[in-house]
Amino acid sequence: MTLILNIDTATEKGSIALAGDGKTLIMAENREQKDHAAWLHPAVEKMMVETGYKMKDLDAVAVTGGPGSYTGLRVGMAAAKGFCYGLGIPLITENTLKVMAFAASEQTFSGGLLCPMIDARRMEVFTAVYRNDLIEVLPTTSMIIDADSFSTYLEKEKVSFFGGGSYKCKPIITAPSADFIEINYHAGYLGILSFLRYLQREFTGLAYSEPAYTKEFYTHTRK
Repeated sequence: MTLILNIDTATEKGSIALAGDGKTLIMAENREQKDHAAWLHPAVEKMMVETGYKMKDLDAVAVTGGPGSYTGLRVGMAAAKGFCYGLGIPLITENTLKVMAFAASEQTFSGGLLCPMIDARRMEVFTAVYRNDLIEVLPTTSMIIDADSFSTYLEKEKVSFFGGGSYKCKPIITAPSADFIEINYHAGYLGILSFLRYLQREFTGLAYSEPAYTKEFYTHTRK
């Protein structure tokens, strides 16, 4: 059995899942985004104790590599790389939006295109558009939303919007073909995709791996 630890701290809700051959064996979640860093390592330790597995039993570690929260991405990537370095096992990274789209395709999706959204503050979101088979129609981008943001797609077919960034977009994107749905997104879905990458030997180089922030991080400098 291929045992993979899956880590997702890219969004408001952090989660980890231990998966065997893509099937979730155990999962833990944290809903306080500011606590992801303090929560992650104790949660991994507790998970391994509860399942009876040792860290040395892992075949790989997978992590959502972005886009998402700047701090959250760094927390997840640093932990994943640390585990992989220490254990001498491969690192697998997956696009956060793709994992969200996969979750939607497995749940409430009923045709058309998938548009996951992560809140990037104000009226900006990290987003992409996928077909049901997870082929990209619009590559990952940061976008300031207005009424015409997805008009090219909405004129042709239904687009399902979801994720933390979609709530502020619902009053603005009002086309009849716009469908706003709720999904339950967690690291268990990363576990399925990471297993497929493992089978294809699609690993990320440890030395040069870094989060895909999508846009620059800004902070205020005190005058």
